[in-house]
Amino acid sequence: MVVERSSLPDQVCERRTILDAKELHRTVIRLCSQVLEGVSDSHQLLLLGIPTRGAALSRVLVRELERESGHPVDQGVLDPTFHRDDLERVGTRLSEATHLPVPIDGRHVVLVDDVVFTGRTVRAALEALHGWGRPASVKLLAMVDRGHRELPIQPDFVGRVVPTSRHEFIHLMLDEVDGEEGVVLLRPLSAED
Repeated sequence: MVVERSSLPDQVCERRTILDAKELHRTVIRLCSQVLEGVSDSHQLLLLGIPTRGAALSRVLVRELERESGHPVDQGVLDPTFHRDDLERVGTRLSEATHLPVPIDGRHVVLVDDVVFTGRTVRAALEALHGWGRPASVKLLAMVDRGHRELPIQPDFVGRVVPTSRHEFIHLMLDEVDGEEGVVLLRPLSAED
C-alpha cells in the first residue's frame, strides 16, 4: 500500500495504480482505433475536451488519432461550468475557456472526459454544446467509468471500468500536466486507518 498526501485538502490517501504509463499508452491507442472505427468520416472528427483533465487527455488522443489516420484532427475545449445544475455543491473553478477551432455543424464530435461519475458534467457539456450548433453526431469518450450515475449517461468509448465507493477518487495523470502518466485510485484514510 502506498500512502501519500493527496490533492484533496488535508487528506492522506492510499494510492492504488489502475493503469501504469505503459498500460495508459496502450489504452489511448485502443480508444483512438475505436473512435476511428466509430465515425463515418474521420476528416469531420472534432474532439472537445472537458476541462481540466479531459482537455489534456483530448490533446494526447489527437496526437495518436493523427498518427493513425494520417491527417490532422481538430481539437478544442468545451467548458460546461456554467451549465451545471450543481454549482453550489462543486463550486466554480478557473479552467480552460471554451475554444472551438471550427464550427461544429455537421461534425462528428467526441466529448472527452477523464472520469465519468454521476453524469452531471457530461449533461452540462451537452447543454453547452447545444448553444454552438448542430453536430452530425456526439459521442462520449472517458478514460475511466467509475459508476454511481445519477443521469442516464453512458460513454461510447471507455478505457477502463473501475467500480469505486463514493469516498474514493480516480486521478488521471498526464505528462503535460503532472510530469508522470497513469491512472490511480485514491482512498482517503480515516483517523482509524
